[in-house]
Amino acid sequence: MLDLLPQFLANGIITGALLALPAIGFTAIFAVLRFPNFAVASHATVGAFAGLVVNVTWGLPAVPSLMSAFLVAGLVGVISDEVALKPLRKYGALTTAIASIALTIVIENIIRFFFGNDLRGYDLPLVRDIRFGEIRVNPQQLENLALAVVIMIVVFAALKFTRMGKAMRAVADNPDLADLKGIDAVLVGRIVAFAGMGLVGVGGMLFGLGTSIDPLTGFRFILPIFAAAVVGGLGSVPGAVVGAMIVGIGEEMSALVLEPAYKSAVGFLAIVLVLTFRPRGLLGERAY
Repeated sequence: MLDLLPQFLANGIITGALLALPAIGFTAIFAVLRFPNFAVASHATVGAFAGLVVNVTWGLPAVPSLMSAFLVAGLVGVISDEVALKPLRKYGALTTAIASIALTIVIENIIRFFFGNDLRGYDLPLVRDIRFGEIRVNPQQLENLALAVVIMIVVFAALKFTRMGKAMRAVADNPDLADLKGIDAVLVGRIVAFAGMGLVGVGGMLFGLGTSIDPLTGFRFILPIFAAAVVGGLGSVPGAVVGAMIVGIGEEMSALVLEPAYKSAVGFLAIVLVLTFRPRGLLGERAY
């Protein structure tokens, strides 16, 4: 089994990079809106199916399909937040989080109504795996990895250098002080809901590019997404990336000692270990 270690490590790095995008969206929404939005599961599915329509029905390649996944998931994220979740925020984070779970079920059933329950695949060219010594990697995996890295760089640059990125960080750090500085927290919240869920949608499609999708696609990834955000530190975008890499590599490496069916237990184990020794996560409660 040890001869498979490099392969599992490579798979883990790719998985971690893809997991980082929805984890960033989840933790950004938590940082600004102050509640864990578990509707990220359904929005990952929304993005995956939006990309499917553009790729399969309209015949466009992966990059334009990813753009549609971002836009549609982001738009649904803003609308669902305004209609279903925003009125409940005054009742506390727990109530809103529970409502987000109900929202996930509603959106998943809407998708099921229009697309059915069948597995669907993207229209991608069949290509042979590339070998790097003992490591075999599909070109589509490399493309997904590159896209994920580029998107993460753009997100970090936007948060650090743009005026809106600085406003997001200000609201996340201290919303009252940000309000005194003239920052519109409501507008910032809507932009974060759009961008955060857009990233979740992109992540959902990137995962689907490597396998297939159905109405429960996002639901299967909610635990790793949540685990990545908690391990890295809720509210910290760099922490979300670190947590995603830990969870992604951990899940793949677990195949050395566990059956594949138990891979999801790695997320639970990571949460328990990190919260036991560092309750605030690896990067604390730093916002962005």
